[in-house]
Parts: sequence; structure tokens; C-alpha cells
Amino acid sequence: MIRIGNASGFYGDRFAAVREMLTGGPLDVLTGDYLAELTMLILGRDRLKDPARGYARTFLRQMEDTLGEAADRGVKIVTNAGGLNPAGLADRVRELACRLGLDVAVAHVEGDDLLPRAAELGLGRPLTANAYLGAWGIAECLRAGADVVVTGRVTDASLVVGPAAARFGWARDDFDALAGAVAAGHVIECGAQATGGNYAFFTEHDVAAPGFPIAEVHADGTSVITKHEGTGGAVTVGTVTAQLLYEIGGARYLGPDVTARFDTLTLTGDGPDRVRISGARGEPPPPRLKVCLNRLGGFRNATTFVLTGLDIEAKAALVRDQLERALEDRPPAHIRWTLARTDRPDAGTEQEASALLHCEVKDADAAVVGRAFSGAAIELALASYPGFHVTAPPSDASPYGVYSAAFVDAAEVPHVAVLPDGSRVGIPPAPATREPSDVDDAPLPEPLPAGQPTRRVPLGTVIGARSGDKGGDANLGVWARTDDAWRWLAHALTVEELRRLLPETAGLPVRRHVLPNLRALNFVVEGLLGEGVAAQARFDPQAKALGEWLRARHADVPEALLAGHA
Repeated sequence: MIRIGNASGFYGDRFAAVREMLTGGPLDVLTGDYLAELTMLILGRDRLKDPARGYARTFLRQMEDTLGEAADRGVKIVTNAGGLNPAGLADRVRELACRLGLDVAVAHVEGDDLLPRAAELGLGRPLTANAYLGAWGIAECLRAGADVVVTGRVTDASLVVGPAAARFGWARDDFDALAGAVAAGHVIECGAQATGGNYAFFTEHDVAAPGFPIAEVHADGTSVITKHEGTGGAVTVGTVTAQLLYEIGGARYLGPDVTARFDTLTLTGDGPDRVRISGARGEPPPPRLKVCLNRLGGFRNATTFVLTGLDIEAKAALVRDQLERALEDRPPAHIRWTLARTDRPDAGTEQEASALLHCEVKDADAAVVGRAFSGAAIELALASYPGFHVTAPPSDASPYGVYSAAFVDAAEVPHVAVLPDGSRVGIPPAPATREPSDVDDAPLPEPLPAGQPTRRVPLGTVIGARSGDKGGDANLGVWARTDDAWRWLAHALTVEELRRLLPETAGLPVRRHVLPNLRALNFVVEGLLGEGVAAQARFDPQAKALGEWLRARHADVPEALLAGHA
């Protein structure tokens, strides 16, 4: 088997994790995932300021501290920190190795950046346009002797699939093995989320400082998810289930190299902090690659009014009317008001007696939503509701981005491995493809006997959840921890019930996918996040806490499932 650890789940993750993973125990490969849809926008703005940038600079600082350690231990480094400029980051790593006196072979993968050809490909004129490449460029670099492989936009799981394919000599049509590696890569790609971080039942484990995950991948694609001995957190069937459900759609998990069938996966305990993933089945990938597009959408600004004590609704109505009148001469293109009733009656502190009224504005003209907006809000300070104050001083407008996804034929996207000696190897598109389609939902389990007594409790008493974003859509995975709880959940949590429990989803398209092997349901709520995280369309713009809101909602749960719960 090959031991692949991950030390970064996003650009800004725990800096010390790279050293912790290298020194904490045996590894063959250490990966780092630095890219997300929002990160590509951030790097795009960096590149506008300096064309030599566009990569995750944190990675270079981490390598300054640990590249020698990795070389001494023979650990390969594979990272997508190259962002929009993998060649540039590879050059910086070579310069760093030379300065440190290290003999390190550096390679990179490129071809994902479609910006120069965006108009030709029908993608318009975005700020960034990056196709999701697969694992074979990484594998080619490792087979050529690379110690460090830098990529741009590859799928997150490719950071694991590439090293495994190189180690075991997998062919392009070893779909089951590739699918198993995709599952392992998907579990560890978000770092400590696989080891107890952001876990619904966090109170059951010591997760104050969770370690980072490791996937022990075997030649047949099966894997064991674990962590270095003595590190914090926990690896359980629950933590792995939660991460498998994170930001997916239906049973078919589409990728550039393989379509992994998540409905075939089986999780079993394999000892303390060890969970085995088996049963993966793979199918040919789709013929088109997903492309991440980011555009500058305009400018935004916001003011939050604090409303304290009595007559909260009347105070909100007054200041709303006053501010909108003040903006009548040139109103912003979009104005959105949100009243958060955080106030309590007869409160013991002033903060507990206060509600927050948030006003957000957007426009193509920065001047309209700059000081013209925030100044107008502050001018009301002595002429509005009693107790008027705001949470921040007047501010200028800031640009915001808009994310969208497109799809292009894989043959239109160059995929090039630039080896340590500088030679270039083209990676052909998948030789066999299949048009994507939904899987028919598996039969539901037998429902619990009718007429059982119930108790009204928070749903989170018996179910776990994890949620996230894919562009403007929200993904909400829900799972049960026992067979009886699954029998109840599968029948109780319908699309209609989800809409009732989460009124924000009412009127939006919602798809429910059934994953019986994981005792799980996955809901995709289309359009909940508007134009994506960078556009800040709602209070929780990445839907990170959507699952926890669902778990906090009350429902009638059979008493038989509540044994041991007060």
C-alpha cells in the first residue's frame, strides 16, 4: 500500500500541519489542497496586480521550513498550490531548493488555464477560466522521478489518485481501483474534516486539535483512512461518512478520469482511528471537463444597524424607510435587508437585548455603493430610532466575484506534464467516456412499524449532517448511525419535509439522492447561494452551517430511537 497524507484543506489552513505530518509518522506522499472556487478568484486578482503571482504563497513558506525534512524522509510532495501559475511556483520551489542546498527534482502540470482561449471556447471574458484536470499528469511526473509535483486546477481527489496510479501501475480503464482512490482522496482532501473537525457529534470526541488524515491506499483501490498515532481528533465511520457526503451530488461522483459510484462504498471499522473503504465501483468518465469561471460581478457594501429593547420591528421599519428615501436619487441596483432577531425579552445584558438589521447593497458603479451609501446610513444617527448605532464605521465599496461552471470537450483542454528535466509530455483525454446520468434511487428500507409513540426533539438528536457549496447550489448530506434510525430517516425526511423544516429552500429546486450503503440522503438545493460564495448572497454564503440548522429543527421522532437521550 501507499500512505498518502494531506496537510491542507484550503488556502489558509493550519500552517504547522505540513511539519506535523512529515514528523508525526511514516508517509510516502504528502498532499496539499489549496484551491477552491473562491480561491481562484483571489488568485485571479493577485495575478492582475502581478502576472508573476497567481499561486498560493503560503506553500512556499511552508516548504522553506520543511522541504529538507521531506527530502530526508523520502516523502514526495504533491500540491495544487500552483493555482493560476504552476510553472511559476515550480520555479520558486527550485530556487528554494538551490538556496537550501537540496537536491530536489521538481515537476509541474499545466494546461488547465483556458483564459487565453475563453472567448474561442464560448466562455465569454472571465477573470479566471480553469478546467478540472485529472490524475495522469501527476502520475507521469512521479514516474519520471519528481520529488515535488505542482499543479494548477486539478480535481481535489487527483492529488491522491495520481500517486496511487503511479505506484501501482494502474491503466486508464482500471475504473474500480481509480474509483476507490477517488473516494479516499475525497475523504482526506479537506484535511481535519475527516478526523473530527466540523463533525456533527463533536461532543463525543476530543477534537480541540485534530490531526490531519492519511489514506492507506492498496493496489485494488481499497483504502484505510487513519491519522498519525498520538494526534488529536478521531477517525470513525461517522467522520468518514460525513466527509464522503460533503459537497457531492448523486450516487455518481463525476471526475475527469473515472465516475465513482458512491452508492457502492462500504465503510467498516479497522481498529482505533482506522476506517476501511471498500466496494468502490467505477465507470468511464464524462466526455466533457468542468470549467471553473470567475467574473467580477460589480461592487458591494453593507451596514448593520443595532436595534435594542422594545419595538424592534418598528425600529427596523423606520430606519429602512429613512435609508431608502436617502438613496432615492441613485438607488443601488440591488438592496437586501435582513433582520436577525437575536434579542431576548427582559435581557440581562444589553447585547442580549439587541437585534441586528443588516443592509447589503450591490451595483456596477462603485461610487453608488461606496461612501454615498455608508455615509447616508451614518447621517441618520441623530434622526432615527432610539438607541441608534451601527457595528462599523462608514466604508468604501469592495469588488465581488461571480462564480459559474461550464463544460468543454476534454479534447479541447491540453493536459501537460512538465517533467523534472524540462521535457513535456502530453496527457491524452480519457480513451473511453460515458454521458453522465442519474442513478435510479435504490429501494428504501422497510419503514418502522406504524403507530409508535414519538417525542418532539431536535433532529440532530438522532441524525448527523454536513453541508457545503457548489457554486450557487447548496449540498446537504444527512446520515443515520443505526439501521433503525435509517429506516425512519429514509421515509421521514422527504423533499417536502426538508422544505418545511428549512423555509429558505421553499420555491427552489431540491433533489434528493439515496445512499443506502452509507445510511444517508444527500439533498442538492439549487440556487440557494445565488451567484456563489464570492457574491455573498446570504448570511451563510457557503452553506457551511445549513446542516446544523436542519439538525436544530424539531421533529416528531419515534421514542424507540431516543434510548439514552434525555
